Formats: sequence, C-alpha cells, structure tokens
Amino acid sequence: MIHYTLQCDHGHSFDGWFRSSAAFDDQQASGALSCPICGTPNVTRALMAPAIVSDRAERAPLPAPVTEPAPSAALRDPAPQGQSPPNTSEAPSAPAITSPAPTPSRAEFVEAVRALRAAVIEHGTNVGSAFPEEARRIHYGEAEPRGIYGEANLDDAQSLLEEGINVLPIPTLPEDRN
Repeated sequence: MIHYTLQCDHGHSFDGWFRSSAAFDDQQASGALSCPICGTPNVTRALMAPAIVSDRAERAPLPAPVTEPAPSAALRDPAPQGQSPPNTSEAPSAPAITSPAPTPSRAEFVEAVRALRAAVIEHGTNVGSAFPEEARRIHYGEAEPRGIYGEANLDDAQSLLEEGINVLPIPTLPEDRN
C-alpha cells in the first residue's frame, strides 16, 4: 500500500492509501477521487517529505493525530464561497473545468527522490531482508530505536502497517531500471 497526501484545487489536504501508484493514476483519471471536504474531483498528489531521524535525542514527540469525520454530502456547501448553491430542480450541469495545481517538473521530482534516498542511506542502517522483523523489534522496544531500510514484500509491508508500524517505499529511480 502507498500512502499519499492529496490536495484538491481548493487547497484542502487529506490522506489516501492506494495499492500502487498506477491505482492512484487510474482512480484520478476515472474521476473516482474527490475531496472529502468540498467534493471536487480535481485531486492531485501533494509534495511529501519524510521525517528522517539519526539520533534518538534529536527525536521530537509526534503530535497527536487529529481525526475528523468527513462531512456527509448533505452537510457540504455545494457552491464555492461567494456563489449561490445550484438549483436542484434543474438538470445537473457539467462540472466546471479548472486547471490543476502546479506540480514540480519530472527532473525536480527525480532530484528530490535522489536526495531522499541519499539521506536514508546516510542516516539509516540497511537491514536487508530482515527489515520486517527488525522494524517490529524496534516498534515493540526489543531493539534500539534507529532509522532502518531494507527489503519487504507487499504482504510484509501491509502487515507492518496493520500493526501500526509506519513504513514507506523508497521510489525507484530511472537508473535503477538499467
């Protein structure tokens, strides 16, 4: 599973989980995604940065998660601010066409992924195929807390997430495919 921070064209941010990057692309292209706050289908991935900690003393406490239920369709304001709600007795009109939020170029994205990977390698410990077991040991206090990276299959990653252990895949770079 892949976790994305998503953003609508009205600036609302929310989280989404997808089986793969392609699953997100398919849902976005088909219009299956919508903002839980305003209902717009114009949703894109927001730029995300990982938290990398090299020493336990540097670790700041995480803020408590804020959870709010998504408003029901009946409670949503169907019109943007400054506009009156649509007349529901008329036939629905086609959705307004809006331009997507600006996104970084592919080159900027690849450079950001390279920097992310370099930071993970510099500040983390490669535990290889023992990643799922070592992540559990750290999570349950059986091993020293530290940043680790390694290999896990989709089932192992899913199990870790279900146990409340945060894991994220390191994106593949173009040179990794050679």
